[in-house]
Amino acid sequence: MSFEQQTLDTPNYQGNAVVNYTDASVPYTRIIEHKHFELFGDRVYSVPKTVISREYSTEWKPGMEPYYPINDARNNAVAEQYRTMAQQCENVIFGGRLAEYRYYDMAPIVEKALSLPIS
Repeated sequence: MSFEQQTLDTPNYQGNAVVNYTDASVPYTRIIEHKHFELFGDRVYSVPKTVISREYSTEWKPGMEPYYPINDARNNAVAEQYRTMAQQCENVIFGGRLAEYRYYDMAPIVEKALSLPIS
């Protein structure tokens, strides 16, 4: 992935922290407006500028930062060590991309989370 940052002279660019773009005519996959992670509601207008990052997909190559799981033997062995440690924790449910070391689209992971047994 690559990112392009921009500071804008507006207090609110998109109204959300993250907006995904799926249209083939748009060259980036999402825009992140960072202040929405910290400021909510009308508080975003108390800061007259905002910073956005456009995220562009790129094919991963050795030496690049891996943003998604790379399922090779080494990484899967480390993930298994974490799973073993997690089983020792009581009253904790580990779920999602990090816990399962998989990439998930949102709909399937929300469905999976809703089906977890809660005691």
